[in-house]
Amino acid sequence: MSMKITEISINGFKNLKDINVSPHPKLNIFCGDNAQGKTNLIEAVWLCSGVRSFRSTKDKDMIDISGEVMSIALRFKNREREQEICYRMAKPYLKDKNCSVNGVRVKAPSKLFGRLNCVVFTPEDLELSKGSPDKRRQFLDLSAAQIKNSYKLVTEKYDQILEQRNTLLKNISFGRSDRDELDVWDMQLAQMGAYITLLRYNYSKKLGAYASKLYSEISSGRESLELRYSSTVFGELEGRTDYRNDLAAEYLECIRCCRDEDIRLGFTGKGVHRDDLTAFINGLPARDFASQGQHRSAALVLKLAQANILLDETGEAPVFLLDDVLSELDPSRQEFVISKIDNMQVFITCCDENIPENKTGKFYRIKGGRIVR
Repeated sequence: MSMKITEISINGFKNLKDINVSPHPKLNIFCGDNAQGKTNLIEAVWLCSGVRSFRSTKDKDMIDISGEVMSIALRFKNREREQEICYRMAKPYLKDKNCSVNGVRVKAPSKLFGRLNCVVFTPEDLELSKGSPDKRRQFLDLSAAQIKNSYKLVTEKYDQILEQRNTLLKNISFGRSDRDELDVWDMQLAQMGAYITLLRYNYSKKLGAYASKLYSEISSGRESLELRYSSTVFGELEGRTDYRNDLAAEYLECIRCCRDEDIRLGFTGKGVHRDDLTAFINGLPARDFASQGQHRSAALVLKLAQANILLDETGEAPVFLLDDVLSELDPSRQEFVISKIDNMQVFITCCDENIPENKTGKFYRIKGGRIVR
């Protein structure tokens, strides 16, 4: 079973105008020159999944420069029923986003999360294995939250408390606050940090199992990939499950021991916000030794593994969004990706008209923000 988007209507989102399409249940290709609106369409679909823009678009830039209103309406089928998500914004009240599910308004776009599951793959994601640890942490947190919605709330709360602790650390260093004020923040940070660590670690194991198998396939068995979750707090996590007591106590002890250094630096030096997911290819750290081709293969299998875990955990394959990625890959990797997402509804953007062989679907040309028939 896979999720299927059955109808997309977009108007006024960036340069998109009067977009009304009924996507094919399998393959949908949106073709056009650069700056015509292909990625905007993928971004609009992604926003309906309840996640922030993968392009970090600001609210004021979501509405066309010459327009006043933007609206996105998306209908999709899951195993339960057909549903509709609507997302609307108007100037000058940009913070007052009007989002609804099946006609019922929700408080914020984040409340859409968990209804329409998507996996998006952009050219920037090709740097996943060699980019900053922050990108890999974001990838892990989003992926884990897709199968456990409450996890997203915990990571958001952790970030808020971390910010408050860091502010307090600076105040202590300037003599404006007392060290004992850290106690209440440290307790909360430890409890949530232990929970986040355990979920990330367990998700990383599932991710690693899929990614290792897929990497062996894409390299024709010549290379191996291993993923390791690197914690700045815990030395060993295998077999540990008691995040409320055992792990939280160790986490608390760690950050308390680092207080002097944290005060000197003005920020929290250890915790889940400093952890990383490390890839090893043939036993060597990918970030330091992998070739460009190996990095791309690693990124591919991470995204494909994310989709497979979603299918396993929810019983439904996600909608797969490929934004200008295929043009960055050689033919063998292109074929590999397409073959692995054959059981999903796929949206592809590209600049040329190369259509995967032996595939049925729909082809759309975008020009000036409109679908050209």
